[in-house]
Amino acid sequence: MSAATKEKLLEGALRTLVEQGVAKTSARNIAATAGVAQGLVFYHFGSVDELLAEACRYGAAQRVARYRDRLAALGGLGELLEFARAMHAEERAGGYVAVLGQLMAASQSSPALAAATADGLGLWIAELEAVLTRLLAATPLAGLADPAGLARATAASFVGIELYEGVDPDGAGRALDALEQLASLAAVLEGLGPLGQRAVRHGLRRGTRG
Repeated sequence: MSAATKEKLLEGALRTLVEQGVAKTSARNIAATAGVAQGLVFYHFGSVDELLAEACRYGAAQRVARYRDRLAALGGLGELLEFARAMHAEERAGGYVAVLGQLMAASQSSPALAAATADGLGLWIAELEAVLTRLLAATPLAGLADPAGLARATAASFVGIELYEGVDPDGAGRALDALEQLASLAAVLEGLGPLGQRAVRHGLRRGTRG
């Protein structure tokens, strides 16, 4: 019963963030959304901030698990960008982009929420790093690009795009288009013969040393 109640509160916290915003995400409103007594917020989590922190980790783990099999099935960088577009649309339709924005805003004044938001993004980064390591291994960029750094840059880019879309949808769309152009360039590199790939790798090595 206790585990079920905690899950109701976690789900209630996420729903309250989406539907009412962080300013109205109180113990009373979370409990009402979850359909439980208000005192259970403090019994299980100690404070609203701690509940929101756990809800952030809980929500991120759920979202990553939802997409894990699809990420594992991707066969190239172009497919990764196509997947990212589809995932972005799904996440926005489900209200999860709004949750991220609310949590990031609240994190500015709450160390607990800041740590939890970083943990949630860390789950995404770990998945992206595994995918990029696998996909880059089949390209001329293998051994040159840093999958860990690229995973963080990709996660940061999509966080920015998701938040940016709220004020400039056209600009966010152009940003996604630009990322797709990079994927197209990678596809061209993949299509080069051995000599062409060797020349690209040589040029990239010289560039990184300079």
